[in-house]
Amino acid sequence: MKQTGKKIVNHLKRLRVLLAILLFAPILLYFVDFAGALPQEVHALLHFQIIPAILGGAIGIIVLQFVLALVFGRIYCSVLCPAGIFQDIINRLFCIGKKKSKGTRRFSYHKPLNVFRYLLLGLTALSFVFGFTSLVVWLDPYSNFGRMATNLFRPVTMWGNNLLADLLMQLENYTLYHVTIHTVTWAGLISGVIILPVFVALTVLRGRLFCNTLCPVGALLSLASRYSFFRITFNKQLCNNCGNCERSCKAEAIDSKNMKVDASRCVTCFNCTSSCTKSSLKYRFSPFFGQEKVGGETTTSPNSRRTFFATSATIAASLPVVSAVAQYADAPQEGTKAVEEEGKPSPVTPPGSVNLELFKDKCTACHLCVTRCPTQVLRPAGLQFGFDYLLRPYCAFKSSYCNYECTVCGDVCPVHAIRSLTKEEKRTTQVGIATFHIDRCIVYTEGTDCGACSEHCPTQAVHMIPYEGTQTIPQVEAELCIGCGGCESICPVNPHRAIIVVANETHQQVAPPEEEEVIDIQIETFGF
Repeated sequence: MKQTGKKIVNHLKRLRVLLAILLFAPILLYFVDFAGALPQEVHALLHFQIIPAILGGAIGIIVLQFVLALVFGRIYCSVLCPAGIFQDIINRLFCIGKKKSKGTRRFSYHKPLNVFRYLLLGLTALSFVFGFTSLVVWLDPYSNFGRMATNLFRPVTMWGNNLLADLLMQLENYTLYHVTIHTVTWAGLISGVIILPVFVALTVLRGRLFCNTLCPVGALLSLASRYSFFRITFNKQLCNNCGNCERSCKAEAIDSKNMKVDASRCVTCFNCTSSCTKSSLKYRFSPFFGQEKVGGETTTSPNSRRTFFATSATIAASLPVVSAVAQYADAPQEGTKAVEEEGKPSPVTPPGSVNLELFKDKCTACHLCVTRCPTQVLRPAGLQFGFDYLLRPYCAFKSSYCNYECTVCGDVCPVHAIRSLTKEEKRTTQVGIATFHIDRCIVYTEGTDCGACSEHCPTQAVHMIPYEGTQTIPQVEAELCIGCGGCESICPVNPHRAIIVVANETHQQVAPPEEEEVIDIQIETFGF
């Protein structure tokens, strides 16, 4: 009987690990895929992340996650969250070469810092409501993982590709080719360099301390998981107080001395049940709230039951608020025109972001759009646009441009900070307006013919007009310009371009360019 229970436990752990690998691997590869080999549909996995679901108003996914936590515990943290799985990988790598009996797991029970974690959760929610999203940006586990993958793992992968390409070329094998890293900025690199050591240190020293103390998602799910129907429980008659379960609990949620498991912090990894030599710990159906054994009988605490229903009511009441926030963020705003203040220009936000302020409110700087942009025009911002725009993507037209019909960034954005546009909508969305500075143009400064900006304008907004003699000079028709940056990216003037795109803080709609009439000319002879 004990052997059968042990097999079931091992199967549960294997199933959990298998599911985690099957979900984590494509997410990681999707971030580091610089060749566009993975199908675009992989981004659907990211829509199950909780913070993106809340910001995107995905009520169904939010309800599903809370139901899963209420029924099975915090399986999100061990199966669905890429940051959580990444912490498990760090822990596993740290344990390589150590004996399982002593040293492999060296965690110990710590009392939960409930006041701190729920206060941090409340501050995060309040700051978001009042438009200050920095706490969400820095504490969201998915976005932290995205920044590490984009600014550290992806460049390392590209660097490895280039090394391998060099080796193959020496063997006259040209299967691989060199790739250039354009999308990493100093701000993005520093953010990744900060986040990775923090994750490693917290994981090695205290296991899932980030998940159970700092992470707002973990605190939110703990409200439901503390009353989960299936949970880890002790069989006090079989337990010999060996302490293996406590040492193996990366959530530091098991008090082996008093034979208690803190379900609000348990991430349902099954490390404890697989390490138990007496099968005294089991993952079982335990639906009664706050139940304890007193004098051999099971009793249920009425206070715990009231707390459960109060928590459920709070969660249910918050869903309409989430929906209202998402609808407000999707609504276009009126009345802001192109702005470029001296010394502090406005960023050109991606097409579909609708409005600068709303984009800052919704974007969590996961950098997925940065990695998937085919022309690599999106870059993580530093402090050039202010602290409140730090790490969010902007269009860097000095080295690239936004493809006329490309809608990838809106298609993959899991928080819907960038709305998905059709190709027709994209062609008429004006993110900014090209502004011509004649005193920088080489036609004016050097008397040299150019016209590169006009040749690369897809809407004919930039066209050449007579200047001096046979020379022509650019002119911009603002009502046709969509701010794609084709003109700015091709301009040969450095360091300041002669034509630059000035941002629309609120995106506008322009008329589509008129199609030229195609004249069908039939040639009957060669004309000799």
